[in-house]
Amino acid sequence: MQYFIADLHFYHEAIIDFSQRPFKDVADMNAQLIKNWNSVVQSPKDEVYVLGDFLYHGTGAQANALLRQLRGKKYLIKGNHEDYLADPDFDQSLFDWIKGYETFKYHRRQFVLFHYPILEWDGYFKQSILLYGHVHNTRVDFFNGTLGVNAVNVGADLINYRPISIEQVIDLVNEREMTW
Repeated sequence: MQYFIADLHFYHEAIIDFSQRPFKDVADMNAQLIKNWNSVVQSPKDEVYVLGDFLYHGTGAQANALLRQLRGKKYLIKGNHEDYLADPDFDQSLFDWIKGYETFKYHRRQFVLFHYPILEWDGYFKQSILLYGHVHNTRVDFFNGTLGVNAVNVGADLINYRPISIEQVIDLVNEREMTW
């Protein structure tokens, strides 16, 4: 199964207030995010695409420790808070790949993965699906209205702090297509 999540912001104390996250402190948040991930991602073959901002201003050692606790094959779409990638202690092999942007097809539908919301993307006029993060839970109505039914914010704040499956994404887009 394929899963997606953005903006985990491990070790980011201020994100709790900024995004009104339901955690008492950063240790509680980190532990709950790990628990939530592993409750969804069951198999080592499951693929999880992290669409940026995995760890906020943390170290390579912190990133390594987190990634070793998270189940599945992990891929990173770089966000604007990936400082740990430059740390010589970071083990890049913990991600199967690290990219700025990715596209793939699933059941004849194209998916575009990017950290940032964009107005048009590859296959926009052919109902391709954009998955993004970056904006957390701010201006949700604006982004939904502006980007349309095929753009889905997979930021942790909007998906109950756990990865969302590709089937859930498709169901969400299909539901939007009927009601928007």
